[in-house]
Amino acid sequence: MSGKSIEVGVIGLGKFGLELALNLRRLGNNVVGIDTSEERVKAAKPYLAQVFQADGTDQQTLEQLSFQDFNYVVVSTGDSMEASILVVLNLQEIGVNKIWVKAISSAHQKVLSRMGVDFVVFPEHFAAKQLAHKLSTPGMIDYLSLGNDILIKERNAGDWAGKTLIDLDLTNNYHAQVVAIRKNGSEELNFVPKANEPLDESDVLIMIGTRENLLKVP
Repeated sequence: MSGKSIEVGVIGLGKFGLELALNLRRLGNNVVGIDTSEERVKAAKPYLAQVFQADGTDQQTLEQLSFQDFNYVVVSTGDSMEASILVVLNLQEIGVNKIWVKAISSAHQKVLSRMGVDFVVFPEHFAAKQLAHKLSTPGMIDYLSLGNDILIKERNAGDWAGKTLIDLDLTNNYHAQVVAIRKNGSEELNFVPKANEPLDESDVLIMIGTRENLLKVP
């Protein structure tokens, strides 16, 4: 991993919480996980150096485990909105600086935002929106939740062969930006491609823009 590792506490080791914890570990960060379920704690132990069967709604427990000292704490407490809110209140009470929370509903998301939570993620909502965009936007690679339905889409150079990005002027003509090019069927992406190099017919352009604008690109 490049850069400095961070210390993250993860409260709730269900599917989302455990997967997040595992990925944070793979990226070289220090993770402390807790869950009230003995079964979930056992499932996490082979992968996390520090995992405890504990209740995040107990403020004293959080303090004893030094959650106030972590760079971030992620709350992923399953289906209980009440438990999630109580955990957040406890974390705020002991002085946790950065709190990220998994929301289980739009109402939950709204309450968390009003509580001043640093970041709220609603995985089911995001995944459903991403899939809807993918089904209705040919060539779409990814959906970015940046407020204006920002998509990443690929297009074969095809009839643009021989032209340069300067010639195409996609930014001014379609408000779309080419952020990378995949050449000759390679899996490798050439990021920030040179604007004055002619395109090959086999090149694949990776573009970013709003769905509305990307659909206008011929």
